[in-house]
Amino acid sequence: MKMKHLVFIFLALASYHNYAFTTINNDAPPKKFIVVLDAGHGGHDSGNRGNGFYEKDIVLDVTLQVGKLLEKHPDIKVVYTRKTDVFIDLYRRGPIANEVDADIFVSIHCDSHNSQAYGIGTFVMGVDKSGKNMETAKKENEVIFLEENYEENYAGFDPNSPESLIGLTLMQEEYLDQSILLASLIQSNIVNNLKRKDRSVRSAPFWVLHSSYMPSVLVELGFLTNNSEGPYVNSKKGRSELASEIAKGILAYKNSIALATEGAKNPVITEEEIDKAIETTEERIYDKVDFRVQLAASSKRIDTKPSNFKGLKDVDREKEDGLFKYYYGKTSDYNKIQLMRTFAQEKGYASCYIVAFENGKKKKLSEVLNSQDK
Repeated sequence: MKMKHLVFIFLALASYHNYAFTTINNDAPPKKFIVVLDAGHGGHDSGNRGNGFYEKDIVLDVTLQVGKLLEKHPDIKVVYTRKTDVFIDLYRRGPIANEVDADIFVSIHCDSHNSQAYGIGTFVMGVDKSGKNMETAKKENEVIFLEENYEENYAGFDPNSPESLIGLTLMQEEYLDQSILLASLIQSNIVNNLKRKDRSVRSAPFWVLHSSYMPSVLVELGFLTNNSEGPYVNSKKGRSELASEIAKGILAYKNSIALATEGAKNPVITEEEIDKAIETTEERIYDKVDFRVQLAASSKRIDTKPSNFKGLKDVDREKEDGLFKYYYGKTSDYNKIQLMRTFAQEKGYASCYIVAFENGKKKKLSEVLNSQDK
């Protein structure tokens, strides 16, 4: 992968590092502990099919069981990225947690291998220096290729490139200690209480974890490809036991940090921080190209004042193909528009994306980047 592609991934994420904490009003009712549960895969993405099982169905069942156990606690709110057999784009999953100001994000999957490997593994976002965990991350990240317009949403990102994957690790560094604690509690519960093989807590660059603003972990329930473990994970008993131990781990984490986090709120990106990042970012100019962030498309004509667009300024409206399309920002600097998309996502436009106009005509972003990067 070209180094310039790694550079823009780095720049797009770097603005997340400097966060400001705000204090909750003591007179306000206590904030519930918000858990976002992410059942991997779904819809036309079956996940791995080890021993003929469907990963997407197993992880959805386990996820819903975890949520049901947690919902018994009145001070916990559970949010699901999916509750049915639907396909959710990978890039949208983390922002769902950001939008609800979640305290933790837990993504649930099943592993596979071309051998009889087995055991439980829990992952946090990070660089795998040994390279042993890269294959697991690559398998989970390759769901990107099943998405429509993946070239637009992940322009310049290659799930099979170590350099590209390492560029994702920057975001979660802020929460690494908490993520390791959460992962360790879930992992130890499953290993010790269910007597499963311990594949330990490890780090690997998963796309689904990189964009969340809170402690985040990915749980691999076991190997569906293993002739003994696969049937256990797929069984009613196995699913119930695994869900119970994951829920216990989450509750243990919540209790362990209750005093340390009292009165604090998850950090958010401010407009001032985005402006500073833009000012200090090296330019990446494309000749005769305007980049914009598309926020929405609607048959309704909406006034482009900031109050109608979650406070975003400089929103333009254009009519295309019978629809009004609303764009944020306009610049020939690709690094700048990457940061502006980051800010728009934080403001609540989780599915916004970058579009390109060359000589005034709309073109595929990937074509513009590829043609001028040669």
